[in-house]
Amino acid sequence: MIELSDLRKSFGAVKAVDGVSFVARDGEITGLLGPNGAGKTTTLRMLYTLMQPETGFIKVDGVEITENANAVRRSMGVLPDARGIYKRLTARENIEYFGRLHGLDEATLKSRCDALIAALGIADIEHRKTEGFSNGQRVKTAIARALIHDPKNVLLDEPTNGLDVMATRALRQFMLKLRAEGRCVLFSSHIMQEVAALCDRIVVIAKGRVVAQGTADELREQTGESNLEDAFVKVIGSEEGLSL
Repeated sequence: MIELSDLRKSFGAVKAVDGVSFVARDGEITGLLGPNGAGKTTTLRMLYTLMQPETGFIKVDGVEITENANAVRRSMGVLPDARGIYKRLTARENIEYFGRLHGLDEATLKSRCDALIAALGIADIEHRKTEGFSNGQRVKTAIARALIHDPKNVLLDEPTNGLDVMATRALRQFMLKLRAEGRCVLFSSHIMQEVAALCDRIVVIAKGRVVAQGTADELREQTGESNLEDAFVKVIGSEEGLSL
């Protein structure tokens, strides 16, 4: 489980994150929904310890990040906005490299690598160098790399951005599989249909603030809109936002 409380982060005069608080639970997919520039990526970067919040705290499975950052990092698998695939390595070599960084023995590494390659459907490209990969192939390789150490918490920053229909469909099915395994899945998106199809709970961020959170049905009920897209537009246009 992931808990964020009153996170704030500014860049000069710009308040990128302005008091963000929410909880993402195990066995659920929690979506961070918001327009571009809302603060979703900055929030995730603080969560996976790339940035330090100015105020507030983050707990992952009850451990506060500032108390034991290494333990928190080990419990998380991260797909950042910059995928960071090494172009001169094959897909399998990329995945194995990160497994070794996490200290996996060779037998465990092979077993997990084989399982992830099969689950993500990249067996046909596992021995190809990643230079020249399609965006979907890079994303799948990066996700396998992020999950090689079998983390309980999975953070995905706009995972389907730029993917074609078939790659998006496959990735959505994989995210549902992660949820079924009892993992805590947190992902950011600005694609309404994606959030509606996948998420158990939705956290809406606008201008660095949480303006609403709840299930899709709760968001529709609280806004009086039958369509989730209309509810989203009403929420981000509200000066005070909603608390569900």
